[in-house]
Amino acid sequence: MSNPATTGPNLRGAVDLSSLAARPADGSAAATDSVVFESDDRDFGRVLELSNRVPVIVEFYGAGLQPALGPIVESYGGRLALATVDGNANPQLAQAFQVGQVPAASAVVAGRPLPLFVGTPEDEQVRQVFDQVLQLAAQNGVTGQLTTSDADAAEQPVEEPLSPAHQEAFDAIQRGDYQAALRAYDTAIAQDPRDQAAVAGRAQVALLQRLDGKSPNAIRVAAAQHPGDVHAQFEVADLDISGGHVDDAFDRILEIFPTLRQPDKNRARERMVEYFEIVGNDDPRVMAARRRLTALLY
Repeated sequence: MSNPATTGPNLRGAVDLSSLAARPADGSAAATDSVVFESDDRDFGRVLELSNRVPVIVEFYGAGLQPALGPIVESYGGRLALATVDGNANPQLAQAFQVGQVPAASAVVAGRPLPLFVGTPEDEQVRQVFDQVLQLAAQNGVTGQLTTSDADAAEQPVEEPLSPAHQEAFDAIQRGDYQAALRAYDTAIAQDPRDQAAVAGRAQVALLQRLDGKSPNAIRVAAAQHPGDVHAQFEVADLDISGGHVDDAFDRILEIFPTLRQPDKNRARERMVEYFEIVGNDDPRVMAARRRLTALLY
């Protein structure tokens, strides 16, 4: 049995999942009459939409396992929702949430992911974690409560069609072809340099590509064993930013920046710019880190 992880103090800076979310190809996602429903790589947009009203617990399961959190979530009377995901059948979501094994649980609050626990804790421990999620959601202005009709309506948002380049990028992400997704976003940016969704989407896909198939533990061990290895430090920073540890990621790169040779400084600057896009340029931590980076550059 795994003990549940403690939720973090806030959600700002968690990896944005919007680049992985879109409506089903045929527009026919089945609405649920419950706060508990199945989700997958293709229709995760309804989870993001719903998470603006109530926190959505995302339960990853796999072969030989069945979702187990439904009764607990239902006992909260609509203050929580539950999306169950077959982690083996939905590799893009498993990668985005950094799910290394199932069962595992995360939450989505206001479109942002938050890891919760791995394994099957006791019900009392699960409730403690869910109570923390509700407290965190309230701090981020997510305080709704769903009825059956609310859940049905929230799970079927009306979305504008994606542009051809954005659709191509999304389809490539679904296939796990991150290089093709990057090319599609490059096309979108070339067509409209002010397309911030494409700029942010490209940064997110670049991060997913760099972390694809890599063990978080192995990354951290390598960095600890080789503190002078710039590439290893960059990988840990990627891991930090993907898990929402924004200050840790910024500090790691900015603190080693003065010691780097010029080619590595260029890489560090480019990496920081990507992080700024992922976190959001209006985030106070981004503003502070941008000032630090500017001071180091000039």
